[in-house]
Amino acid sequence: MNATLAAPSSTTRPDLDKGLGAAGRIGFGAAIAAALVYVGYSVYSDAAAVGVEPTTYLPFLLLFVALLIALGFEFVNGFHDTANAVATVIYTNAMPANIAVVWSGFFNFLGVLLSTGAVAFGIVSLLPVELILQVGSNAGFAMVFALLLAAIIWNLATWWLGIPSSSSHTLIGSIIGVGVANAMMHGKSGTAGVDWSKATEIGQALLFSPLIGFGVAALLFLAMRVLVRKKELYEEPKDGVPPPLWIRALLIFTCTGVSFAHGSNDGQKGMGLIMLILIGTVPTAYALNRAVPERYTAEFHSRSIAAEVALSGSLGGSGGTDMTPAQARRQVTIYIAEKTFTPATLPALSVLVHDVDAQVMGYGSLAKVPAAAVSNIRNDMYLASEAIKSLGKQKPEALSEAAQESLATYKTSLDAGTRFIPTWVKVAVAFALGLGTMVGWRRIVVTVGEKIGKTHLTYAQGAAAELVAMGTILGADHLGLPVSTTHVLSSGVAGTMAANRSGLQMSTIRNLLIAWVLTLPVSIVIAGVLYMIFAQIF
Repeated sequence: MNATLAAPSSTTRPDLDKGLGAAGRIGFGAAIAAALVYVGYSVYSDAAAVGVEPTTYLPFLLLFVALLIALGFEFVNGFHDTANAVATVIYTNAMPANIAVVWSGFFNFLGVLLSTGAVAFGIVSLLPVELILQVGSNAGFAMVFALLLAAIIWNLATWWLGIPSSSSHTLIGSIIGVGVANAMMHGKSGTAGVDWSKATEIGQALLFSPLIGFGVAALLFLAMRVLVRKKELYEEPKDGVPPPLWIRALLIFTCTGVSFAHGSNDGQKGMGLIMLILIGTVPTAYALNRAVPERYTAEFHSRSIAAEVALSGSLGGSGGTDMTPAQARRQVTIYIAEKTFTPATLPALSVLVHDVDAQVMGYGSLAKVPAAAVSNIRNDMYLASEAIKSLGKQKPEALSEAAQESLATYKTSLDAGTRFIPTWVKVAVAFALGLGTMVGWRRIVVTVGEKIGKTHLTYAQGAAAELVAMGTILGADHLGLPVSTTHVLSSGVAGTMAANRSGLQMSTIRNLLIAWVLTLPVSIVIAGVLYMIFAQIF
């Protein structure tokens, strides 16, 4: 058989069967048990700290089930997506498989813990505004259960088939499916249920990131061939023999970087959904950030006044005093949902800003807001923030550049009070993603390592693909955009194979493309159907 057409033989295939061992399995089980106890204790402590007593246990039971499903999504995400990070070090003999997955799991864990949270709330803002405002309602629970279960179902299906598909793609499709179903159930057009501007922004990130992975990895590989004339870099690894030390260090570094970047980006999706769950079930403890610094209240008041002045100046000093807070809230909600700027938008926002400031100053601080008022203040702060974000994109002529700057500064205070992630949520997601990395990784690893190119993955190809994946994911994380580790890295491997003229296994490429095309519509349908079913059950 022509060597250029052969997949890696059994003699060069790394040992993928060595497990964690008895001690590793015991530690794995202990870590899961400890994480569950930690989550339960953290929720109990946070609720008790603000005086929440369970008058009925059903909401807390739903909370526990929802948290399990959310952490289950991150667990599946771990072995589904991060198998991509370890494939290159395993197939170049840089690390034994059992050590590589533990190493990757640890750096996924760190990536989650040190993440910014920007991606978490970028994902949440895709959801229909009416569902976010009523996340503690029956419809809110139906939404959370539907989109998480739909994402898990599709992830497991593609994992079983050994097809590297995108968890990010799947989750976003599920969110769109819930939004479309919710709109249709309320007699609206299906297109009215989603923030399509945000969906387009995220869709572009998901579309272009694999193209970047393919093209940049190919160019980097070609540049390496010109600049680094080390013959062993471009040869098939010898059976079981580790690469030279400097090459090994490079491959381990890139594996570490991709694992960290994956945790930092993908872990935030679970965080955002868990915060929705917590806000819906225990709003007194989680709807407002009661841990803001002491200077926050005075700062918030001064920025609120500046925002009111900016809006009043944009209205020619007329303000919106003839509008009640309830009317203002309705107008702002319509503006966020429909993205249509009207003469009533700025007056309504001005009234809402004044009302929120009056409430916060009346209570003295966010920490002193009583349980009965928490949800209303949080919703008003959320509405004001989303409206300012939309105004920043539309840039209406009525708003001067100085006014937009004042509103943007005010928005940072709004977000500091509502968009926060408790440490225990980060730790729980980090455990779920990190532990998930250590199981079920073989199917995807074999596909990436053996079934994309027609020749064995070389050291240079593995390093180029991983470097590009790491840079792309970290860049997207900085911009608050979700990208697919799977798509970026598998397309990077394909790019290096094409640049090396090694040939591509078109059956695998076809399956990857089919999964890429089907993921959005299939997850939209699954989530939409599940939402309609759960809406009836709840």
